[in-house]
Amino acid sequence: MESKRQVKYGKQLQKDIAEIFQKDSSHYFGSALGTVTGVSVSPDLGLARIHLSIFPISKSKEVFEHINEIKSEIRLKLGRKIGDRVRIIPELAFFLDDTEEKASHIDKLIDNLNIPSSEEEE
Repeated sequence: MESKRQVKYGKQLQKDIAEIFQKDSSHYFGSALGTVTGVSVSPDLGLARIHLSIFPISKSKEVFEHINEIKSEIRLKLGRKIGDRVRIIPELAFFLDDTEEKASHIDKLIDNLNIPSSEEEE
């Protein structure tokens, strides 16, 4: 379980990283749309796990790989943004949040179910 400090720091990092992505979204996501869906932080605040949702789903792998290739650049920009407030700039680990993809898949499965209509008992 995360401490209040970790949760508070994670929320602040989520806001700061989202602002970094917003300022030059085409550099990070190309023509796709990216959202920071959550950030969890290790107890020593040295590692931030950043969850990204990328739309359309068909571009998510390509965009996710690009984000991982330039994560040192993202960390540098984060350091410039929060360096005066923290001692350690956390290492960044990005994870793909595929919740939307799973929800879409479940919707398709439900739509394709063949459920006979029930007849009322008389």
